[in-house]
Amino acid sequence: MLRLVAVLLIITFAIASQAQQREDPPWVKELAGKRVVYQVPGMNLVRVKRNLIYKRVGGRELQMDVYSSRVARGRLPAVLFIHGGRIPANILTTPKDWDVYISFGQLVAASGFVGVNFNHRFYTWESLPDSQSDVMDAINYVRENAARLGVDRERIILWSVSAGGIFLSQPLRDRPAYLSSIVAYYSELDLQNERASAPASISDETLRDFSPVYHLEKAAQNQPPMLIARAGLDDATLNEGLDHFVQVALKKNVRLELLNHPTGHHGFDIEDNNDRSREILKRTIEFLRSSTSKH
Repeated sequence: MLRLVAVLLIITFAIASQAQQREDPPWVKELAGKRVVYQVPGMNLVRVKRNLIYKRVGGRELQMDVYSSRVARGRLPAVLFIHGGRIPANILTTPKDWDVYISFGQLVAASGFVGVNFNHRFYTWESLPDSQSDVMDAINYVRENAARLGVDRERIILWSVSAGGIFLSQPLRDRPAYLSSIVAYYSELDLQNERASAPASISDETLRDFSPVYHLEKAAQNQPPMLIARAGLDDATLNEGLDHFVQVALKKNVRLELLNHPTGHHGFDIEDNNDRSREILKRTIEFLRSSTSKH
């Protein structure tokens, strides 16, 4: 009996120690409480399925939250939000629980979609393959569980934010038939121009393979409609890559809509509470409706 108690105490201490080791850096504490600056009626009334485990890997449980309307009937298109990074591996408040993604989920759920926020393992440059596999596994989970999640498995939308754009690479390469459209907000779309900032351990081939623009150049046919939102005051290198992506898309005659925020900062949807930010968010919802409509 005493031995059992001792074991339980050790386990309890280990769990408590692990919890204590998790922490949010200052930038996460500042960011996590910010919501998108555009609202629609019913956002506070949506239903949420929280902490669904879509993958177990490396001793971790990767989770997602699924937002849907309480009054919607039938199966709806799903919008999967791909967060950026790099984020600390021991982060306390994971991206799916940041207010920006919570409000994104509420926004699309109140607008006639199912919103999906999920965590992936974008911790370091070296974890690029891990995150890409996580994104694809999250998509597969939503499609495989479409019936209980109220999702139309053949109408999937990917909405990348910031460095989450990197993980549009495989969908652009594979061009799955279920992918209805892509949205990229101030996203990283070309890693090939970041050789100077990438560590030496990351090869040129890796930078190429995780550059969405590379896959768009190689396979522009049968790509889904895309909406790109650009922040005029964003990091110059990031915008160079985004602009390159837009130029290639136009050259290849891809269906593309570009929304520029001339005075917008990185994260304008939460940082710049002004009419242009709201116009872009509103137009994005309209774009999603048009790209997923059944004719």
